[in-house]
Amino acid sequence: VQLQASGGGLVQAGGSRRLSCVSSGMIFNIHHMYWYRQAPGKQREWVATATVNGKTLYPDSMKGRFTIARDNAMKTVTLQIDSLIPEDTAVYYCSAGIVGPQYWGKGTQVTVSS
Repeated sequence: VQLQASGGGLVQAGGSRRLSCVSSGMIFNIHHMYWYRQAPGKQREWVATATVNGKTLYPDSMKGRFTIARDNAMKTVTLQIDSLIPEDTAVYYCSAGIVGPQYWGKGTQVTVSS
């Protein structure tokens, strides 16, 4: 299984960024898809989930500015981040799993300048 995340970069506060994650080597339709992030010196935290039946889930702290979407035909999951703030600076990881996150990609760095 491979998960290749892309779309990170340097962005000014207030801007938007769209991250993508392409999967291969697995049956995409039967895997829940996740985004996590890890800021410097902090633990990895859950950002969003797109379930196999099309539901989207977010922790309360991520509701409003983060939007996850999956494309089963393209075997891709995206994360739209709006109104970026410096605290969003982190490595963003996509993950896949049938019961919880099981497979992980290498992540993509998002840096938000103030």
